[in-house]
Amino acid sequence: MDPNPKPRAAAILVAAGASTRMGPGAPDRKPFLEIEGRAVVQHVCAAFDRAPSVAEIVLVAHPEDLERLRALARAAPELAKVRSVVPGGEERADSVRRGVEAVSADVDALCVHDVARPLVAAETIERAVRVAAERGAALVAVPVRDTVKRASDGERAEETLDRSSLWCAQTPQAFRADLFRALLARAREEGFRPTDDSALHERYAGPVPLVEGRTTNIKITTAEDLEIAAALLRSRGEGRSQG
Repeated sequence: MDPNPKPRAAAILVAAGASTRMGPGAPDRKPFLEIEGRAVVQHVCAAFDRAPSVAEIVLVAHPEDLERLRALARAAPELAKVRSVVPGGEERADSVRRGVEAVSADVDALCVHDVARPLVAAETIERAVRVAAERGAALVAVPVRDTVKRASDGERAEETLDRSSLWCAQTPQAFRADLFRALLARAREEGFRPTDDSALHERYAGPVPLVEGRTTNIKITTAEDLEIAAALLRSRGEGRSQG
């Protein structure tokens, strides 16, 4: 018997937003926008498919996208681990809770990730799951590299912040399954609805262990981000011409 068995994780991939920041001319909702010939959701599911610890995926979707994503899950090999596609809630916290409710009961860790980050590396996912299994939680983040200014009126810089202790949060954010379910239950009782999942751990359990991520794990927010993501894929040999 393996004295150090690898954790078994479920990934909750959140894609329930309305994609309003893509602009009125966006050709589709964000999960279906194409980068180098594949939809955003295919790219992100492919990364979790390559992560050995991830046993299953639950997609949390905008209600209008449910049937389309279910059809894609049946047809696209990148979505082979998708266990179910469930509708999101009114706010992010509600969507994450619905995703957690849909995963198998026997997983060791829960890994919450934004579908809007399609370039996440499988190795980053594995490190986050491993740290969460060992220490209760893990937050993928990158240290702030730019000089950060405070401008309370949005017009004038009034203070330079010490960036040495500042990190930019990314996803995935991973948690030991039993702990995260308890945190969600407590937040529901108190009506606490954070927009960042690690804030649950910060509030009820304390500081969250950091896992340093990659600057290439960008979030698709605007049309320009699609172009950057495509360039990054081509730079690592995963562009359209590679098939």
